[in-house]
Amino acid sequence: MTSKAGTKKTTRRKHSPEFRAEALALAEKIGIPKATRELGLHDSQRYGWRSKARATRDQSDLEQSQAAEIARLKRQLAEQAEELAIVKKAATYFARSLK
Repeated sequence: MTSKAGTKKTTRRKHSPEFRAEALALAEKIGIPKATRELGLHDSQRYGWRSKARATRDQSDLEQSQAAEIARLKRQLAEQAEELAIVKKAATYFARSLK
């Protein structure tokens, strides 16, 4: 990337997940603008990190609710399979007695 005034190239800095988590925690305490100035970041970076962290957290919540729903449906399926087995046995018993 070149700047308008000259041919100065800037490189992207890659931040570790630990640094990002600490930056998010700091921003929660003192606010995003102040935290980004102290850490030498752009506001957009911090907002991007926050939205990704929320999406991950929300996805985890979604996965947990889906797991609970799957467990409930499996229990319901097992109960219905047991009831069906009882009805089949009863039908077989009454069919034999009619003969």
